Amino acid sequence: MTAAAQTAPATLDKSVFEQWFDERFEQKMAEREANHTPSMTIIATKGTLDMAYPPFILASTAAALGWDVAVFFTFYGLELLKKKLDLKVSPLGNPAMPMKMPLGPEWLRQSSLPIPNLIMAGIPGFESAATRMMQMTMQQKGIASIEELRELSLEADVKLVACQMTVDLFGYKKEDFIPEVSDWIGAASFLPIAQKADVSLFV
Repeated sequence: MTAAAQTAPATLDKSVFEQWFDERFEQKMAEREANHTPSMTIIATKGTLDMAYPPFILASTAAALGWDVAVFFTFYGLELLKKKLDLKVSPLGNPAMPMKMPLGPEWLRQSSLPIPNLIMAGIPGFESAATRMMQMTMQQKGIASIEELRELSLEADVKLVACQMTVDLFGYKKEDFIPEVSDWIGAASFLPIAQKADVSLFV
């Protein structure tokens, strides 16, 4: 018997095993993917009206899709967890923000008002006026309020996590915040959660 004939069965057995292994591995990976629940973490750092929408919209949408979601509110983002929300929008330093008129003819409401920052800064009460204009525009468009989006997020089991370091820094009390805050932790405790998430966002 030649050397080639002696090694043929071993080669065949190895080929069959590799094929079986590849098929089994592919099957197991498909099962794992099917049983995997996607997860997302969001770090919310801003407390203005316009920047309050992204974390709650993203969180509530992902949760509605069946994802596990946790939002870490730190620094000014903690304002979004207050019992009483008094959020404002500041056009200053935000040149990309369009100023829309909530009242008037259609052509006026569809137009953006290019107002220089220098002028906005010099007009008393401009921030309050801009906030009211945005609120009215959102109401007319049927956009949910921040309170409603926050409630939707809670109903969808989104974990709202407060940064304990920021609470201490600003001298807040836990009584200032909604009771649904799921945890009070620091960055060192939240980062391992974010590391394991499928999607991590910074807002």
